[in-house]
Amino acid sequence: MAKNMDIALLFDFYGDMLTDKQRGVVELYYNDDLSLSEIAENEGITRQGVRDSIKRAEAQLLEMEERLGLARRFHDMREGLEAIRTAAGDIRRLNDRYGYSREIHDRAGRILELASRLAEEG
Repeated sequence: MAKNMDIALLFDFYGDMLTDKQRGVVELYYNDDLSLSEIAENEGITRQGVRDSIKRAEAQLLEMEERLGLARRFHDMREGLEAIRTAAGDIRRLNDRYGYSREIHDRAGRILELASRLAEEG
């Protein structure tokens, strides 16, 4: 069973909505990188039981993302912030090259600061 790293991200967003058993198994599989056999031994269930639990949890996580879209919106926001940071840096460089304005320089710097702070908070 190949590990889907998108599931690990979805787990960060929606993991609390899973049952305790599902959350524990998914945590061990994706975050602690244990094999199905290792989890089965630790949990006292069969390897097939672990696999079934993970598959059900993955389906639930994907369904929650389909309905709520939190991970997609988070990803889109991060991309948008990076585009803002790039554009503000470009404005500063162009300003320096083609007729410096202190006001443009300062405002581009403020945009960079705000975008960086928002990226850190996210």
